[in-house]
Amino acid sequence: MVSAPSVHGHGEGAELAPEQARRARTLLAAIVVPLLLGTIVGLVWLWPSGDSPVGSQPLLAEGMSIESAQVVELGPDEGMVRAELLTGVGEGQVVPLHVPPEVLDNGTDVGDRMRVLFSPDALATGTPYIFWDFERTVPVAWLAVLYAVTVLLVARWRGLAAMAGLGASLAVVVVFILPALMLGGEPLLVALVGGSTMMFFSVYLAHGISIRTTTALVGTFIGLAITTGLATWGTRAANLTGATSETALMLGGTFPGLRLQDLLLCGIVIAGLGALNDVTITQASAVWELHAADATMPRRRLWLGGMRIGRDHIASTVYTLAFAYVGTALPVLLLAASYDRAFIDTLMAGEIAEEVVRTLVSSIGLVLAIPATTAIAAALVRTSTPRRALTR
Repeated sequence: MVSAPSVHGHGEGAELAPEQARRARTLLAAIVVPLLLGTIVGLVWLWPSGDSPVGSQPLLAEGMSIESAQVVELGPDEGMVRAELLTGVGEGQVVPLHVPPEVLDNGTDVGDRMRVLFSPDALATGTPYIFWDFERTVPVAWLAVLYAVTVLLVARWRGLAAMAGLGASLAVVVVFILPALMLGGEPLLVALVGGSTMMFFSVYLAHGISIRTTTALVGTFIGLAITTGLATWGTRAANLTGATSETALMLGGTFPGLRLQDLLLCGIVIAGLGALNDVTITQASAVWELHAADATMPRRRLWLGGMRIGRDHIASTVYTLAFAYVGTALPVLLLAASYDRAFIDTLMAGEIAEEVVRTLVSSIGLVLAIPATTAIAAALVRTSTPRRALTR
């Protein structure tokens, strides 16, 4: 007689004996349910009350309006084009339009659609319209459609569920995090509660409710706790003010009670959530698949096998985060590098140091979440009793 391992599917029931699966669910529930209840309590406590401050600041002065126009001629005068108005009281007219040189010199062509600011006070000058921004709704909409179709074709229903999780997470940002920060909510608490809510939506909508995904969620919370602690210490110890950009200074003037350093800390915590969730899901799945391939594999070998995969993931994720932050901060890096000063002084300049600390803190949280998630997954998946089928 030759014994052969039974075939394991991807569901948790095929991988854990019923009694052991119940034990694993109980253990995970004892961890996750208090986290969920704490998140709900935090949402209720920090939920912005009264009128939402979102959209409360007037964009334009009285009488001004933003209209659509299409460039029909690049004017001979510097900083001027001629454009046909597509909306507003002057619809159909071709008018001169002021366009900043930096916009003209970076790809403005005949046929481009623009949003233009109409100022009635400038009628006497003959040029009441000035450039506001490009009209980019159509190309961005096509990219969004292409993104959705690509995800659906490759990932099918799982991709649809992931996009639903993304939509729910973005809704948390819009309806909770932003208004709460505007109304003076404690940024770190807002970030933790909002980030926790986003993780529950993202993980369970994209991957379903199971022992495997709950394991990944616990690993994510461990990484989130590490990231939060390091970010809190790092921003204070490095004296990062968060006031290194014009946008930050404008926020300080618009919302006087908002501490920019705390807002920076909030951003660091939220920025690492996506990559953190990615590595924990991968590690939990890796351990489950190793167990599915060999149900007799000891817990230590499961952990070591998962960590071999995890080390590759660590290497790629660390430089992925660094490259992402370099790409985002490239204009700042160019300007900072143009000054005659030592390399280390450039890195320690406020606007650059913020990105350095952000990268280091997020990377440490990611790296430590991998062995933690792998250990939890190996402990849970090895509670099964290997079942073998006998064949002749």
